[in-house]
Amino acid sequence: MVRTILVVGAGKSTSYLLDYILKKSDQENLHLMIGDLQPEHIPEEFSSHPNCSVVRLDIFNEEERKKAIESASIVISMLPARLHIKIAEDCVQYKKHLVTASYVSKEMKALDDEVKKNGLVFMNEIGLDPGIDHMSAMEVIDRIRDHGGKMLLFESFTGGLVAPESDSNLWNYKFTWNPRNVVLAGQGGVAKFIQEGTYKYIPYQKLFRRTEFLAVEGHGTFEAYANRDSLNYQEAYGLQDVLTLYRGTMRRVGFSKAWQMFVILGMTDDSYTIENSEGMSYREFVNLFLPYSPTDSVELKLRHYLKIDQDDIRWGKLLELNLFDHSKKIPLKNASPAQILQHILEDSWTLQKDEKDMIVMYHKFGYELNGQKKQLDAHMVVLGENRTYTAMSKTVGLPVAMATLQILNGKITTPGVQIPIKKEVYAPILSELKTYGITFKEFEVPYLGYNPDSVAS
Repeated sequence: MVRTILVVGAGKSTSYLLDYILKKSDQENLHLMIGDLQPEHIPEEFSSHPNCSVVRLDIFNEEERKKAIESASIVISMLPARLHIKIAEDCVQYKKHLVTASYVSKEMKALDDEVKKNGLVFMNEIGLDPGIDHMSAMEVIDRIRDHGGKMLLFESFTGGLVAPESDSNLWNYKFTWNPRNVVLAGQGGVAKFIQEGTYKYIPYQKLFRRTEFLAVEGHGTFEAYANRDSLNYQEAYGLQDVLTLYRGTMRRVGFSKAWQMFVILGMTDDSYTIENSEGMSYREFVNLFLPYSPTDSVELKLRHYLKIDQDDIRWGKLLELNLFDHSKKIPLKNASPAQILQHILEDSWTLQKDEKDMIVMYHKFGYELNGQKKQLDAHMVVLGENRTYTAMSKTVGLPVAMATLQILNGKITTPGVQIPIKKEVYAPILSELKTYGITFKEFEVPYLGYNPDSVAS
């Protein structure tokens, strides 16, 4: 009997996901149905496959949405996170398993009792970050506990970056996933974490000036800034008693200090619109955030306002973005500063056809075993092939696809709204990911965690 996998939304992170399902389709008796608002944009290599059908699907059209979900054996939602709930409610109604790569929302969590009652698996956070980070962390944490160790420290960092051979700008950065999420990173609250036994809080306006440095063997040095809420996974990971719990985002050294310029200026603000934004030049946009002067140029005012010299590398980074260009125009109507900044950055930071991206993940595990404090560091580096088959789509799409097949084949059976922290989920998926070159290198290093005799706090 043919089993239909419905993938709702076929954006940037789905190339490896779709490819995986179609390569397994004959062997596993699968039919792939892709439901997308713009089916004409689905690459022909997928749409022309004999085991694939593409349908136009507007998820706000209730009849279209319910018909597609009812006909499926299992559903994968690759929509923006806020839209998963519509799919999820229909999956409950028609008793279909659901897989997403997004954080579990309050609305999704509220379906847990119904999902369990119907014996369904709603697997969330099964992409890269969240996803591979959970699975790889829990594999090591469970191993430490199985040997009688007690966890003292856990730090985890992930970066979606440009590969060294495609790194052609002063920011050492290009977009490898949703640009809007990059521009809005860190907003909506304070960053919260535990460091050496003390709760710490970083407000948004200071977030990019409090960074940690990380060296990845063979790949150089990186910096990391704190994610919004590192404490979310304290209970899920069983880390209620750890002295340090910190999750962060990785960039090349110097990025965060330069990004802070946009924060200070107010260009990352998404809370209001600029009424006359359409047709405004990049230069005029910059001038909106600077004091009036009858004599000083926009460049001079900006350098004075940000207290940067002409030979500061940050000045070169601003020039590189054509921020003072009269001829570059903003095509967006009534746009927020954040939307305009995103457009300007996409102008410079979009991967070209044959350019490659890079994913870096870095974990630190501090623990006590037989009265001794120990530390294990682990890192993963994955390079993309080109703009379509990116490292981002590989590390997001493959875990989603693998989990889907595991659920469909009855290998993952625990019902409920969940994330991949149980061994029945992470063990087979991490094992299969290794065959695709997604693997961690581990290093024993001196324990650098909390010292009770230290005066630092």
